Amino acid sequence: MEEEAPSLSTITTTTITSPLLLHERWRHHLRLKTTLCAELSGAVGDLGTYIPIILALTLVSHLDLSTTLIFTALYNFTTGLLFGIPMPVQPMKSIAAVAISESPHLSLPQIAAAGLSTAGVLLLLGATGLMSFLYRFLPFPVVRGVQLSQGLSFAFTAVKYIRFNQDLAASKSTSPRPWLGLDGLLLALSSLLFLVLTTGAALVVFLFGLILCFFRDISILGDLKFGPSKITLLKITWEDWKIGFVRGAIPQIPLSILNSVIAVCKLSGDLFPDKEASARTVSISVGVMNFVGCWFGAMPVCHGAGGLAGQYRFGGRSGASVVFLGIGKLVLALLFGNSFVSVLNQFPIGILGVLLLFAGIELAMASKDMNSKEESFVMLVCAAVSLTGSSSALGFGCGILLFLLLKLRELEFSRVGFLKSKSEESSKDDEATSLIP
Repeated sequence: MEEEAPSLSTITTTTITSPLLLHERWRHHLRLKTTLCAELSGAVGDLGTYIPIILALTLVSHLDLSTTLIFTALYNFTTGLLFGIPMPVQPMKSIAAVAISESPHLSLPQIAAAGLSTAGVLLLLGATGLMSFLYRFLPFPVVRGVQLSQGLSFAFTAVKYIRFNQDLAASKSTSPRPWLGLDGLLLALSSLLFLVLTTGAALVVFLFGLILCFFRDISILGDLKFGPSKITLLKITWEDWKIGFVRGAIPQIPLSILNSVIAVCKLSGDLFPDKEASARTVSISVGVMNFVGCWFGAMPVCHGAGGLAGQYRFGGRSGASVVFLGIGKLVLALLFGNSFVSVLNQFPIGILGVLLLFAGIELAMASKDMNSKEESFVMLVCAAVSLTGSSSALGFGCGILLFLLLKLRELEFSRVGFLKSKSEESSKDDEATSLIP
């Protein structure tokens, strides 16, 4: 029987409802899951890592702040619509660390080359399905170990921010922070106490810190200039590609795979069971974002488990949270451009440390669900090696090896137990046979 061709009305209905369904999906992703105040508070939950890294790169590597704010704002809009959870957009930390702390410092084209190289690998892994394979078969305690190490690393850095003055351009702590002052220890501890006692108050603390910038140095009002900075296309030479890949991308790639994709997907499933992010989608998202922005000098970015933990901790529950953050970034970039760096340079680092501390603790607490001593052992060894060796890849490798050794030991014990039980049964049969007359 010949199949009936679809009528014109059917085609028209399908054509009309598809965009409508897409629109409904976006509306669902942006619908507030809690109060507006809580979503706004969650929006600033990852600024404890974002601001120090962006500020240091602006001062050391002449990163274009306006360009980075514009493109990361666009990324925030996209991820809010795509994932429907407060999926963060954070700087690639390993590339930033190399660019700031190693000598000679990476130039802006070399930073872009490192970001593009990392993005290319993640885009390939996502498009081919290899990232989904890794996510499906990686041992659970090893993933938790990576999360624990990243969370504790954030917490340790936060404590240093609170206790000591920081030279962000040199990426190191200096003298102990004084008790009094507009960036004193008392201010940081008061902010910490306020956040402990008040739910969803991160936005209040952040805005308070922003106001203090002008009290710390009133002359920054004269440094502000209205209007966005000009966006230009970078010229990346072959030498830039080589240096960026070797010094920046090679240490960043394993961190991006483990923390920016696998750990963030696992954490999204823990926090939002009905909206667990796909490893394939997250991996492709990181690749596409950087292929759009890095060519224009925007900082290489990724999705981070620490940022997601921080935004969730302070009240973010939907995609609207990061969309609000994107709006804020875009407004600042269009109003003040690169001149806004003078304001960020006066932001109390102790307050940023407090925000980062909560994000780190929230991420570390996700690793509390180990079901056995063996799993806890693997997780803790993975975290300890990652922290002491300053390499998530090294901790991950040790965790995988230890997990396999423990599984091999279980198989050996099972085989020995099986042979022993067979031997006992045989001896009992022989004994019973000997009793037969």
